[in-house]
Amino acid sequence: MDRRVLIASGLSLVATQALAQNGGPPPPNQQPNFPARPKAEAFTLDELVNKVSDFFGVTAEAAGAVITKVFKENGNPTGYIAGEEVSAAITIGLRYGKGLLYMKNQEPVTVFWQGPSIGWDLGGNASRTFTLCYGLQEPRDVYQRFPGVEGSAYLVGGMGVNYQRADDITLAPIRAGVGLRLGTNLGYLSYSRKRNLLPF
Repeated sequence: MDRRVLIASGLSLVATQALAQNGGPPPPNQQPNFPARPKAEAFTLDELVNKVSDFFGVTAEAAGAVITKVFKENGNPTGYIAGEEVSAAITIGLRYGKGLLYMKNQEPVTVFWQGPSIGWDLGGNASRTFTLCYGLQEPRDVYQRFPGVEGSAYLVGGMGVNYQRADDITLAPIRAGVGLRLGTNLGYLSYSRKRNLLPF
C-alpha cells in the first residue's frame, strides 16, 4: 500500500474517533446561545415628579399633573432627556435642542436634536424640555429620526406634551417655555451625537 494512502487513512481514523468521543460535529445552522440583553431599569412616578419639579422650577403638584397623564398612557419610562431648545415657524418650522440622556446604571450622554415641521403654525419659543423615553434599552438607540404630530398652544409659562415614535421607542417631550406659538404641525426630530445645522 502506498505510504501516503496509509498516512491519510490513519489521520481519517483518528479524526473520526475524536468526533465520536466529543459527541460528533455540531448540527448545521445552529446559532450560538448568547445571554439575553438585560432590560433597562425603569423610573418610578415619584422619582420623575421630583426631577420635573426641580428641572422646571414648578411645584410638585404642577409637575405631577403632567407626569401622571403620561404615565397612565405609557407606563414607566426607561430614560429621560433634560435639555433646552429653540423653535420658530411661519407655516414651515425649525427646531434645535441639546440635552443629556439619563438612564439607570448608565453614564449620562449628550444628545442633540433638530428637525423641520410643516402645518398651520405661527410663532416662536425657547423651551426647557424634559423628554420621557419609553422602550429605550441602550443610550445609542435614541440616535435616530422620530416622527410625530404635534398640536400645541404655548403661552407664557405654559406647558405642553406630544409624542414621537420610531420602531418600539416612544419619546414624550414635556415643554415649558416663554413666547407664543399656536398651531398644529407635522414633522420629525432627528436625535444625534453631534450638532447638525441642517435639520434634514
